[in-house]
Amino acid sequence: LDISGNIDIDGTTNLDVVDIDGAVDMASTLQVDGAITSSAGMTITTADNTDTLTLKSTDADANTGPTLFMQRDSASPADGDSIGKISFVADNDAGETTRFARIDNQISDASDGTEDGMMFITTMIGGSEKSRITLQPTVSVFNEESADIDFRVESNGNANMVFVDGGTDKVAI
Repeated sequence: LDISGNIDIDGTTNLDVVDIDGAVDMASTLQVDGAITSSAGMTITTADNTDTLTLKSTDADANTGPTLFMQRDSASPADGDSIGKISFVADNDAGETTRFARIDNQISDASDGTEDGMMFITTMIGGSEKSRITLQPTVSVFNEESADIDFRVESNGNANMVFVDGGTDKVAI
């Protein structure tokens, strides 16, 4: 069957294999009972504050689930490779798209048997992105970029049980 014009199908239609070269506009729910594979980026948009993406596992055992698995499958992995980033982006009051925070991950050592990874948590401070926490193979660093940022640890009855004053370079306990 070769159809060169529009087709409107009312009711249920069962198609075994469909190859679509153009866009598909769904006006209702798309139910997929098998895997979804995409060779391009994907955008999911909602017009309200509903959950935009939900990962749900209905398994009833003690194993982990659901999981988000991010894999950089490089043919030539190397030290320093970026292996994943989560960016938190919104408009500022001028309507400009701004990344307010991000979590970056990187290979520190790709050598088989001695692999090391690093994680960086960065936030916007005064209009510039600043490293807040860096997790390296041998050290965890807070405020590596020397910004005037305080660090405090609360106890049950003391909001400043341990307090590092970033502006005066003092520690209080």
